[in-house]
Amino acid sequence: MYIEVENLTKVISKNTVLSNINIKMEQGKIYGLKGKNGSGKTMLMRAICGLMIPTEGKVIIDGKVLGKELSFPESIGALIESPGFISNYSGYKNLKILADIQGKISEEKIKQTISLVGLDPEDKKKFKKYSLGMKQKLGIAAAIMEDAKIIVLDEPTNALDENSIKNLSEILRDLRDKGALIIISCHDSEELSYLSDEIFFIENGEMKKYIKVKEEVKLNETEK
Repeated sequence: MYIEVENLTKVISKNTVLSNINIKMEQGKIYGLKGKNGSGKTMLMRAICGLMIPTEGKVIIDGKVLGKELSFPESIGALIESPGFISNYSGYKNLKILADIQGKISEEKIKQTISLVGLDPEDKKKFKKYSLGMKQKLGIAAAIMEDAKIIVLDEPTNALDENSIKNLSEILRDLRDKGALIIISCHDSEELSYLSDEIFFIENGEMKKYIKVKEEVKLNETEK
């Protein structure tokens, strides 16, 4: 599994939101996107998910061009912006509806994933009564429950406390070690360094630099 973004440019109402982006990503790694609000992170994620048609350039997944040879990535789980759950249904019922679309996983797997992110699968509380942190956890659960080959999480640490962020890190590293290609964005530099293996920095729609996160940084963050 690999992703190539080639000369990707997106212009909306004469405003260039992405400009000549070139990146390569491979399975078994966690890639971070760092940039201020409006820098282009979410738009790049939308392009990789097949939710945005570029003005120029292309996104290639395992040799196939999105929008031409593929409508959407064949195996992807995503949390981009606010997840659209049904407000009067419980967390479990919401995930069950999503899981039934493809029928890939069992009810037990859904419950295991809910527990994994720190929620109670037996909780009958309606989604509209969830706290912001609970809503975020359910969105993460929806993205990871089917063990997709590509996982895209836009600001997954929003509304999460320190322990929940550590739990998320363990979840992502386990999925990475099982071969997933994971892309996350985060406005907090320390959190992004803690969660990622490699980081791309985006500013005003342009890719400014790229770094590999040293393992010592992760160890220092874990000890805090």
